[in-house]
Amino acid sequence: MISFFDSWLPFIYLYGVGGVLFTTGMVLISKSKSLDLRKKIHKFWFKVLIFGFIYFMLIHGLFTIAALYW
Repeated sequence: MISFFDSWLPFIYLYGVGGVLFTTGMVLISKSKSLDLRKKIHKFWFKVLIFGFIYFMLIHGLFTIAALYW
């Protein structure tokens, strides 16, 4: 049996620490005026980045569940 520390702890670390760094980066580009959400193209890429992070987190989680329980 695979333990929590071998399966879910890396997932939590990856998306926990990665999420903090991702959010920090998004805040920095917003504060530096590199990201202007009033512009249509900036809003599009902002949504792509958010969707991409959540998408990969969900896929990784589903494959972890599949590996553990099927």
